[in-house]
Amino acid sequence: MATIHVPNQVSAIEDAESLRKACKGWGTDEKAIISILGHRNAAQRKQIRLAYEELYQEDLIKRLESELTGDFERAMYRWILDPADRDAVLANVAIKKSSPDHAVIIEISCTRSPEELLAVRRAYQARYKRSLEEDVAAHTKGDVRKLLVALVSAFRYDGEEIDTRLSNSEAKILHEAVKDKAFNHEEVVRILSTRSKMQLLATFNRYRDDHGTSITKNLPGDSGNELVVALRAAFRCLNDPKKYFEKVLRNSIKRIGTDEDALTRVIVTRAEKDLKEIKDIYHKRNSVPLDQAVAKDTSGDYKALLLTLLGKED
Repeated sequence: MATIHVPNQVSAIEDAESLRKACKGWGTDEKAIISILGHRNAAQRKQIRLAYEELYQEDLIKRLESELTGDFERAMYRWILDPADRDAVLANVAIKKSSPDHAVIIEISCTRSPEELLAVRRAYQARYKRSLEEDVAAHTKGDVRKLLVALVSAFRYDGEEIDTRLSNSEAKILHEAVKDKAFNHEEVVRILSTRSKMQLLATFNRYRDDHGTSITKNLPGDSGNELVVALRAAFRCLNDPKKYFEKVLRNSIKRIGTDEDALTRVIVTRAEKDLKEIKDIYHKRNSVPLDQAVAKDTSGDYKALLLTLLGKED
C-alpha cells in the first residue's frame, strides 16, 4: 500500500498558482511546496507540471531546481518526475558513477513490472538519445555485463501460471551452479532474465524445500566478487522486493553518515506502491518506526519531504 495522503479533489491550476507564489519573491516557501507536491500522486503531479507550463511558459522542474538546494532539491526533483522518467534518471546516475552502482540497475530491472521496465527503457532513450542497454554495456564488463544487460533487456511474462516440472529442474540447475561456484553459468543468467516472477518464486521455493535454505544464503558471504554481489541483489529483488527495500533503507540509515541517495531512492520510488508494507517490515526488524529513524538521521526541508512521503500527517 502507498503511504502518501492524497486529497480527493485537487485543482492542477490552483496548485500551479500556489507553487508559483511559493517560488516568487525573496525567499522560497519550501513548506508550501512540500504541502502541495508531497500530497499529490504521479498523475496529479504531471497535470500540475502541464498547468504550470501553460500558465507561466516555464518548466516547473527547472524552476524548482533553481529554487531548492542540496538533498531536498535532489529528492524533490526525483519525486516530481514521472515514474519511468525518474527510473531513467536513477539508472543513468548509477551507471555514470566512477564505480557504477550495479544494485540500482538490478533494482529497477527486477522490481518493476514488465510494462514499467519497458517504459523506463523508452524514457531513457527519449532523455539520453541512447538505449539503457547500450549504456549499461558500455560501463560494465565481463560476467556482470552479461547479467545486467540481460536483466535490463527483459520483458517477462507477467501472468500467474507456473510449470512445476520447470521449477524442479531449474532449482537443480541453480543448485549445481552455486555448489560448483559457477556463478557465471549462462543458464543462471537465462533463468533470472527470462522467467516470469511467479515461475522464479516457484523455483526459489523448490530450492529452499530441497536444500533447507535460500539461494542467497548459499552464496559466499561478504564476497568481493562483483558477480556474486550482483546475483545476490537480483535473487533478493526477484524473491521478495519489500524485504530487499527494507534492507536498503536499514543500510542507508545504519552506516556512519546517512546514504541519502539510497534513502531518497527507496522512499520516493515506493511511496505510491508498497512503502506501507516496507515500513511494517522495518519496524519489526529494527524495533523502531521508520519515520522515527528517518527523522533522527535527516534535517530541515529534506526531512520534512521524506516524512510527508512516509505518510506522517502535517
